[in-house]
Amino acid sequence: MCNAYLAFNVYNALLKMKKKIVVIVFFIIALTVLFSFKNTIPGNYKTDYDIKLLIFKSRQLALVACIEKNDLSSIKDIEKIKTQLNEARLALKSIDFWLRYLEPISYKKINGPLPVEWETEVFEKFEKPYKREGAGLTLAALYLEEKKLNKDVLLDLIRSSINATQVYTSDSIATQLKDYNHFFLCNRLFLLNLAAIYTTGFECPASEKIVPELNAMLKEVGKTYSVFNTSFTETPLTENYLELYKATVQFVNKQPLDFEKFDHFTFIKDFINPLFTINQQLIKEYNVSSKSNIDYSLNKNSTSIFSKNLYNGQNSKGIYLRIKDQKILAEIEKIGKLLFYDPILSGNNLRSCASCHKPTQYFTDTLTNTSLQFDGKNYLPRNSPSLINAQYNHLILLDGKHITLQHQTKDVITNPIELGSNEQEVLKKILSCEEYKTAFKQFLKYTPTEKEITIEHVSSAITLYYAKFSKYYSSFDMAMNNNEAMNEPAKKGFNVFMSKAQCATCHFVPQFNGVKPPYVGSEFEVLGVPKDINFNYLSPDSGRFRINPATEMANAFRTGTIRNAAKTMPYMHNGVFRNLDQVIDFYDAGGGIGKGLKINNQTLSSDSLHLSKEDKINLLAFIRSLDEKIEFENVPEKLPTSKIKKLNNRKVSGEY
Repeated sequence: MCNAYLAFNVYNALLKMKKKIVVIVFFIIALTVLFSFKNTIPGNYKTDYDIKLLIFKSRQLALVACIEKNDLSSIKDIEKIKTQLNEARLALKSIDFWLRYLEPISYKKINGPLPVEWETEVFEKFEKPYKREGAGLTLAALYLEEKKLNKDVLLDLIRSSINATQVYTSDSIATQLKDYNHFFLCNRLFLLNLAAIYTTGFECPASEKIVPELNAMLKEVGKTYSVFNTSFTETPLTENYLELYKATVQFVNKQPLDFEKFDHFTFIKDFINPLFTINQQLIKEYNVSSKSNIDYSLNKNSTSIFSKNLYNGQNSKGIYLRIKDQKILAEIEKIGKLLFYDPILSGNNLRSCASCHKPTQYFTDTLTNTSLQFDGKNYLPRNSPSLINAQYNHLILLDGKHITLQHQTKDVITNPIELGSNEQEVLKKILSCEEYKTAFKQFLKYTPTEKEITIEHVSSAITLYYAKFSKYYSSFDMAMNNNEAMNEPAKKGFNVFMSKAQCATCHFVPQFNGVKPPYVGSEFEVLGVPKDINFNYLSPDSGRFRINPATEMANAFRTGTIRNAAKTMPYMHNGVFRNLDQVIDFYDAGGGIGKGLKINNQTLSSDSLHLSKEDKINLLAFIRSLDEKIEFENVPEKLPTSKIKKLNNRKVSGEY
């Protein structure tokens, strides 16, 4: 009875196409899939996937037929198309659980939020970024709001979505669905997206649809859970998971349909994060294995979305990666600390890492818009970003120039306007100090592929040192992880952050940076940052364009973290804003365009957010709740003595 009912729905959707041959052929295929579950392994679970995919494909085809039939110059006809588009989106939500995980690149064609993406995945650490043209339902919805509409453009968006959907019928995907492993990995990504994506409007342009779509998706995934447990009785979702999920659905059902009033804080803290914990425990208990690059960064052992080991974008150990012994790592870290404060790294022995990244100022420079250059007179073109939590980015520097922390360290040493030295000279000076030389000789035996001490040993010791300050937690984390109390303004501010302020569409949970689930990519945004606070000119810094000279990347910068933002002024790549009030006002106005600047490729919405005074106060309270409780250390009392006498005049931290 159920299969016949579903087949009838598919048939009705296809009839709207008025193409009888296609209807008949497609309906035969539908019947074949729907009634073949007895011969499918595992039957019920695979059939659940096939049915939902088939219904989604039928909605796509019905949408095409509707567009072809109606007139885009008629408001009434456009409303008909929007209705069909909404039906297609709901059908997508029923199968989103699988699609995002099984083929993430194809998903961008089905429901991509951007027309063109150059966002760099972790895999592109080993290859140049390439252009991806988006398509699908979100872009179609956005296009329907344009003043001038072209039917061919709209049809291309949906037909590209249909073509991409065909990928999900391949044998390789059918094979994955025959065992339980992929289910728990799909579920992990689903839960992460519930925390970071699904409730923020990131890919749902109509805010009034966000909560209804969430409701529909949760109900459909609940059905998938039931079918999975019937099919895989030896590796089921546990009763406590299912009970908590049921409570999650009930919670969402009782929430207002207005996503600005949705309680994101409680939703994540009381429901999604605990569900994630249980799913991670099951991944370990059932020895779930992954064959997908999408799981590259995620940590199987993490038990909370807000754990600092959820994912890692960088290897802070560098060349010392093989070392597990904590005593040895502590020795390397000790040397790294000395080097961080030692101006021996600079060409004139007067500047150190701490000159621009002051540890007591959260490893940034809060006193000026940008730090001094090597010449001691001019200022650097960019703000010194905090080194805290830098390791949670896959690409380093604001333009994503470097793929490792160690590359960035070496670049600073050799940059003529930063430390102004060279690798050979730095090694010579370092090894003239007996303390350094003895230590690095000792460390050399732990890097068997290296025959001699290299600049990699030096840079890796430095990154190992400062990376330890990224392990601390904020009061917000403690509320999420340990149910510790959090003040009401901060809670309200988080809800504003996730909804009305649209912050969460660029700054994703849990690091509140530009790395979103599954945490394999770093996003770059064009905000329209001005040259000065008078907004007379756009900042001349071309940003990401220097590294990837694509039109979309002009004036684009990597999205940084909100963590410790209250402590790490000034803000933006050029340090143009001195306080968070200025930053919030900038976003509230619609970025550079909203402030009157002419920018062709701004990715930030140019519409005003209409934040109230209370919204801004609460937003600031939330941002301050992300201040991490870091235990800073005293500077070294002295630096290692060198055989080169003139080097023994150098001062801890340098002179400027």
